Amino acid sequence: MSASLQGSLLDLTDEPAFGSLAGLQRTTLSDGAWVDTLPGWLRGADELFGRLQEVVPWQAERRRMYDRVVDVPRLLRFYDEGEPLPDPLLAQARDMLSGHYEPQLREPFVTAGLCQYRDGRDSVAWHGDRIGRGRRHDTIVAILSLGTPRPLLLRPQRPHSAGETQRFDVGHGDLLVMGGSCQRTWQHAIPKSARPTGPRISVQFRPRNVR
Repeated sequence: MSASLQGSLLDLTDEPAFGSLAGLQRTTLSDGAWVDTLPGWLRGADELFGRLQEVVPWQAERRRMYDRVVDVPRLLRFYDEGEPLPDPLLAQARDMLSGHYEPQLREPFVTAGLCQYRDGRDSVAWHGDRIGRGRRHDTIVAILSLGTPRPLLLRPQRPHSAGETQRFDVGHGDLLVMGGSCQRTWQHAIPKSARPTGPRISVQFRPRNVR
């Protein structure tokens, strides 16, 4: 059974609303990678979390791992280019991010991948978004986090690369953006937690042909 969401006392508002992106803070990583963060970008984020939890047709998937097929430890739903998003706020977020990062990305964000982490047992292993152009070219992936904060960890892809593991606790409307060579030269993960942990929804906005 999934744990219930413990709302943020700082997230009390009549209607969810995005703030300015002017407050983004950049952390420079090694090998041309960087991360931008903006805590509380979406005010009233718990309201959006509840709506998405109800209306998104979440899918439980199974994938082959080595010699067996296992359950994916989270619920998923991918919205491809041109497919209507499940809430107008997600379209607004995508458009705001596209406008802000256009000088660097030189194209808009067009897809949205949603993941629901039901409790601390749900996770995602170390990986980079290297399907498609992210394998060879710099790109940008923007993540809007809703619900209970969970640590997002980043570590260098090369064992002896400069830089240590980075930790960002994201939830309740926080924004985290990975750019530059981050998908090629660094890995990211959401680790499992043995402590009681409420649910979290992650919305990943990507440009064309990046997964």
